[in-house]
Amino acid sequence: MALASKSSSRVELARAKVNLALHITGRQPDGYHLLDSLVVFPQIGDRLAIEAADALELRIEGPFARDLTGPAEDNLILKAVRSFAEKAGIDVPQVRLTLTKRLPVASGIGGGSTDAATTLRLLEDLTGTYLDDEDQHALALTLGADVPVCLFPEPQIMRGIGGDLSPGPDLPTCGIVLVNPRVGVSTPEVFKAMERRENAPMDLMPEKFETLASLVAYLETCRNDLQDAAKSLCPEIGLVLSELEAEPRINLARMSGSGATCFGLCELRDTMEIERTLRVAHPDWWIASGPLS
Repeated sequence: MALASKSSSRVELARAKVNLALHITGRQPDGYHLLDSLVVFPQIGDRLAIEAADALELRIEGPFARDLTGPAEDNLILKAVRSFAEKAGIDVPQVRLTLTKRLPVASGIGGGSTDAATTLRLLEDLTGTYLDDEDQHALALTLGADVPVCLFPEPQIMRGIGGDLSPGPDLPTCGIVLVNPRVGVSTPEVFKAMERRENAPMDLMPEKFETLASLVAYLETCRNDLQDAAKSLCPEIGLVLSELEAEPRINLARMSGSGATCFGLCELRDTMEIERTLRVAHPDWWIASGPLS
């Protein structure tokens, strides 16, 4: 198909999806768990570039490229391209996508989901074909339960099985440090190891947090209900959390999603120095830092 601009190319940061709080509030008869979660998208992520080409092509590079195993045709980015074309009623776009994989794979921060959602946004801009919100959400949901929330990388509240989305609060200027011990953890096994699945939802959330202290005070009333189960399966998570909690410049430490990535919230001015300190102590860990939003 003819693209909006044959000479155009676009690049976007596919931001990590971080669960600042994750409450498991029940389980449906079909096995899907119900959740109540505050999700944010820090300025940390994969890099995705798209440009016109002679055929559909996906190139993968970066530090975690080799961890994306399996046939290329099964990659969620290519599935997103083909599904977008089908939903939009257009030919499959002839584009070259280049993914610089900076986020660890299967690590509780939605790397594959945010890559797919970013692909959909880039395709709309490059082709000049825009789906309405309902069609876009439905398309994203066919690609994965976490893809819809990644379509709009801003604070959001996820409820239900993840598809019930509403705008999250305004966040203060602050920083986040992400740490992954480079040890895999199985999401199904984490859910299986949970001792309790009927938990209270998050407390009523204000529309805006003026300061890091007010955000932390609220988050201290919250939990990640998967954290203990994940720690029982992957003791390295406990070590990461202990290191983050021992760092005096970190105001709150918690695991994201089903792990094994953990985060620490801090003042923005301290992020780089905390990252450097942790890298010296644990050169085998994946560590990244940046603004929270």
